[in-house]
Amino acid sequence: MKNYSRENLIDKIAGLEKRINYQFKNKDNLICALTHSSFANENKHNNFVSNERLEFLGDAVLNVIISEKIFTQYSDLTEGEMTKARSAIVCETSLVNCANEIGISQYLLLGKGEELTGGRQRHSILADAFEAVIGAIYIDGGFESARKFIEDTMSSIIEDAIKGYSFQDYKTQLQEKVQSRGNDKITYELIEEKGPDHDKTFITQVKINDKVMGIGKGKTKKEAEQHAAFLALEKTGF
Repeated sequence: MKNYSRENLIDKIAGLEKRINYQFKNKDNLICALTHSSFANENKHNNFVSNERLEFLGDAVLNVIISEKIFTQYSDLTEGEMTKARSAIVCETSLVNCANEIGISQYLLLGKGEELTGGRQRHSILADAFEAVIGAIYIDGGFESARKFIEDTMSSIIEDAIKGYSFQDYKTQLQEKVQSRGNDKITYELIEEKGPDHDKTFITQVKINDKVMGIGKGKTKKEAEQHAAFLALEKTGF
């Protein structure tokens, strides 16, 4: 994005609008969300504003929406479990993954120094920009538009965290238990996929030293592996 006229920027960000399935009424909201402070400082004469304030707002909106979803839909979770699930969803790693999924990096407005030192791949910049986009959508289209964007973009992360795999990671537990016994080797193998593409079931087995210790099922490969690890933990009595 080397031509920084407003008209050119509006044309460029159309690609991102398409990827996130949201058309901004005020394109300046999205331009601001993509503007890093380094770029704003270098282009003060063109009245560019950094995304820091939008990032602040987006962070708050994200936390409210995720908290409400966890509280409303999962009444069996304790306060501690809800807190851990929310922390897993809004952590930098998750936000960076979401930013990469929608291709934010190619649309960022960065200062020359930040560009030269790899800012386009810097995790803190990507995570902040993702939250700034949430803030921009909230300002532009309201709470429900922000909610839809968050749920569409973060659906798999939300699902995994709420199911408990972020705070009941059976694969990690199994790995730690097996390693404590010596040099035993753990392997996971996908052995079957069933059902149509939109509703697949994955079946995975986990082996310890080539002996099958659990066969798990799930709607994702990750879920099947977690289930297999859980069964292995039960079988081995760890």
